Amino acid sequence: MNNFATAALIINMSEMNITGRSFLRPEMKVAELVGENPSLLLLLEHFGIREALNENSVRDICTISNTDERVFITICSLYMGHPLDKRYELQVSDIPHLINYLRNSHSYYKNEKYPEITSYIHSLKENEGSLELEMVEKFFNDYFAEVIEHLDYEEKTAFPYFDSVAEGNYGAANEFSAMVYLEHHSDIELKLEDLMNLLLKHITIRNSIQLRRKLLQSLFELEYDLKVHSMVEELILIPLARKAEMRNGNAK
Repeated sequence: MNNFATAALIINMSEMNITGRSFLRPEMKVAELVGENPSLLLLLEHFGIREALNENSVRDICTISNTDERVFITICSLYMGHPLDKRYELQVSDIPHLINYLRNSHSYYKNEKYPEITSYIHSLKENEGSLELEMVEKFFNDYFAEVIEHLDYEEKTAFPYFDSVAEGNYGAANEFSAMVYLEHHSDIELKLEDLMNLLLKHITIRNSIQLRRKLLQSLFELEYDLKVHSMVEELILIPLARKAEMRNGNAK
């Protein structure tokens, strides 16, 4: 990924602003935040937070669920389209918490979201009997195969390396580094835009308009989460790993 693409991620942050609040604060009530931005329900899942929200604040729910408060606020801010707050600037020691969040996101993509979308597309194709939708199904299946390859690469190569970096261990790094990862990092959400535009602008649905709505809503939800996922990796995780590498004289 080049500097222009990284800059685009920063621009996307401002475009994604949902609540209009400037910064997230620890005393804010989580239930109210979710009411303003329902996508935060998915954020809670990615952090493994299962507790009832009640009237708990961000600080309360992080304490109850044993979730790192600074990491939660940082990623939650991205979900809300807010700028990163330097008061909660993360450190190299926070890398394992970021990796845990990203791994949970991968599980959601592979085990829930992509199968859901595949099912919607297949049902839509069967109901409409359209050659165009057969092409859509093939496009998404090919895309999903690319996504699996991308996620496997992160889980088997990138994430173990970043965990080692956080521990100050570079023995197994070989030629891998944060910059190598950045150069090969791809935005797996970009092709979803083509698919959504195709469904919205160019394919007529005659028998299953409700199914198309459900499919598009699922695609929009996935795209949003993937954008935040990329921001976490490129704006937070990679700079932290790079900082650790330079501190220890192991930058490549």
